Amino acid sequence: MAEQADQPSVLSVSGLDVTFRTLRGEVKAVSDVSFTLKRGEVLALVGESGSGKSVSTRAVMGIVRGNASISAKRMQLAGHDLLTLDEDAKRKLRGRVISLVFQDALSALNPVLSIGDQLGELYRTHLGISKKEARERSIELLRAVRIASADRRIDDFPHQFSGGMRQRILIALAIALKPEVLIADEPTTALDVTVQAQILDLLDELREELGMAMLLITHDLGVVARTAERVAVMYAGRIVETGAVDDIFRAPAHPYTAALMASAPRIETVEKLEPIRGAPPSLIALPPGCAFHPRCARRGELCDKVRPELVAGPNGRSHACHYPLVEIAHG
Repeated sequence: MAEQADQPSVLSVSGLDVTFRTLRGEVKAVSDVSFTLKRGEVLALVGESGSGKSVSTRAVMGIVRGNASISAKRMQLAGHDLLTLDEDAKRKLRGRVISLVFQDALSALNPVLSIGDQLGELYRTHLGISKKEARERSIELLRAVRIASADRRIDDFPHQFSGGMRQRILIALAIALKPEVLIADEPTTALDVTVQAQILDLLDELREELGMAMLLITHDLGVVARTAERVAVMYAGRIVETGAVDDIFRAPAHPYTAALMASAPRIETVEKLEPIRGAPPSLIALPPGCAFHPRCARRGELCDKVRPELVAGPNGRSHACHYPLVEIAHG
């Protein structure tokens, strides 16, 4: 960990805002989000559906769909200033420098093309190699993600693979060009527990082998505990707490983080789960002050009047709460 702390940042984002213009009004999907990712580390973005996790990472990659407005104070990726690059330059970074593992393998893969054609096209487009060499590299890539009989299965179509195997193929597509940053968006969704463990182990092995940094998007705290070193908790488009995974799991500062943990099942307890009451707010009409205050058991007189800023402390810890569960010294 100390060795990793000395590593330079491969991805640095500051003040990221993403707004969608809709017929009902402006949707502030992401508001003032900042984070850094060092070489070789795993940072998890955690939160309920709609909290802004996926939109944040797609904004960094430049693949946000819809009528979106994106702005930031800083977005730097492996020495490239993403705020000044044109679309063609950004496209060249995708796959080579930053890549994405989608959560829905069946819809992400082309159903009418064989796996060999889809992997081969990636190699031919980016590296300009021959069809024969692209096929050979594709077979080696399938072997790297632990697909048996790769030389035979290279000609199969997506529907001929199980859900776990399709997820491995998506990982193969994402790591084919050995990117420096891998974004894994809910990589174990809809997979059974045994296959989930295999996919997480595979991602960890490949990260170690290739020296990649990984940005893990998930709502599963068990996946976070198993895989990540640092975590950023998001709510209603904002980061509300950050820190080392061990520190936050041991003593969460923000009531929302504590509520997420209380609502997660644990093997060692038979106590009744405590669901988070209420529902996430509409991003078109956020409540005044802290967006979590209508659902928060610790809300006080400031919570519905003043939006709490993210307070930085030592060891990378921060929180955005007027009445935190754990006080952290200001950095």
